[in-house]
Amino acid sequence: MNSTIHEILGFGFFFGLMTWQGVVLLSQTLDKNKKYKAASAFAAAVGKPLLVAGGPLGITWLRHFSKVKAHGYGDVCFDIDPRAFYGCPCGVVADVRHIPFGDKTFGAVFVSHLLEHLPNITDARQALAELNRVAEAVFVAYPYRQYVVAWLIPGHYLWVWQKDGKIYLKQRKSRQKKFKKLVVSG
Repeated sequence: MNSTIHEILGFGFFFGLMTWQGVVLLSQTLDKNKKYKAASAFAAAVGKPLLVAGGPLGITWLRHFSKVKAHGYGDVCFDIDPRAFYGCPCGVVADVRHIPFGDKTFGAVFVSHLLEHLPNITDARQALAELNRVAEAVFVAYPYRQYVVAWLIPGHYLWVWQKDGKIYLKQRKSRQKKFKKLVVSG
């Protein structure tokens, strides 16, 4: 009897966790799509092209295998890795901290799941300054803190969020430092 109750509780916990994460992922995806549409509309309204920072394919094996884009290419797309914008008619390899376009060339820039990969807040602020330099408006999509997967990706160094039109950045604690400390003290 006890094992049946534990199995039911375990299944209930697992089902609840998966449901919660599904809702968070759906919310995050809807927010990203809303921002992409808003960036596209803004660029069109000011009569300038849309720049996409962070390719829609990213560099995960699953996206490349499936060829399912996370969002559109915009008029120009750039990423530090050309695999991220494979198939884009106008893709540029560039670092978000040094964008190779003139001031206010673009009506808007859509930045998707990119800033959290920068190593520190200083680099993220430099990237934001560059994004604001090349575009009239900046639209940022980012992984939500409630999304467990965001906590597990080793390449996420920052937490990024937006409130009342302002972008906030917070340095994440390094798992590498924790690991070194564990190895050294262990």
